Amino acid sequence: MSKFKGTGVAVITPFHSDLSVDFESLTRIINHLIQNGIEYLVALGSTAEAATLTDTEKTQIAAHFVSVNKGRVPLVIGIGGNHTQALIEELQSRDLTGFDAVLSVSPAYNKPSQEGLYQHFKALAAASPIPIILYNVPGRTAKNMEPKTVIRLAQDFKNIIGIKEAAGDMAQSLELLRTKPDDFDIISGDDMLALPMTLAGGAGVISVIGQGLPRAFSDAIRLGLAGNAKEAYALHYKLMPAIDMIFAEGNPAGIKAMLAHQGFCENVLRLPLTPVSNQLNEAIKRFH
Repeated sequence: MSKFKGTGVAVITPFHSDLSVDFESLTRIINHLIQNGIEYLVALGSTAEAATLTDTEKTQIAAHFVSVNKGRVPLVIGIGGNHTQALIEELQSRDLTGFDAVLSVSPAYNKPSQEGLYQHFKALAAASPIPIILYNVPGRTAKNMEPKTVIRLAQDFKNIIGIKEAAGDMAQSLELLRTKPDDFDIISGDDMLALPMTLAGGAGVISVIGQGLPRAFSDAIRLGLAGNAKEAYALHYKLMPAIDMIFAEGNPAGIKAMLAHQGFCENVLRLPLTPVSNQLNEAIKRFH
């Protein structure tokens, strides 16, 4: 049975107004998510503004997740990028104790061929001491990882156990679900498509809105996993306006605004990201 069924959340990195990491707020967020039904947590993903964190901060944040979690839910750590050899060295040197899998985004900017993507993840699979979940998000990387490449990796490497699929293409998701090995998880990386993907046979979602509305969103996904489409969609339709709002001016600006209104953290981001506009901020405040 996969550890990654249901709702995972890509957790933000809260900052103080001086831009230092706010570990106290991070503790509150982790505990809140676990107490409200989230099945697993993802540290140091794109929602965590990982591109703006130093190596020392990443090490501290990873250790903090393990310390606060205390083994309550599975943990995933983001280790991805476009320099394959540097990632191999990170996988071999970083302390991954307490983490159950690596979430590795496909290379951005380089725009490798499908063969290049295959060879990149082949090298990471050989280096990683824990399982890998692929992450396809062409809106960020400028390169789609095609289903045939994903399935080839799934068939060739037993420690590549799933994919966070965020192309926003339901037809592509269905092709993955149709052709995947039985023990390979197709996880939605798109909150708006998470329920239909789950009902079609997916494993659930690695979510952003699940951080702001953990109980309602995780309930909807659990209903989807149980095949209860009518009740699940009733919840999903209520959440759709919130999903639109938190992504309207980029992630994690929207979800940080929501969490700030809920009292979990300050609404502070590191450049080049900035807080949402006053108009959107007020709309998010009214919804939460």
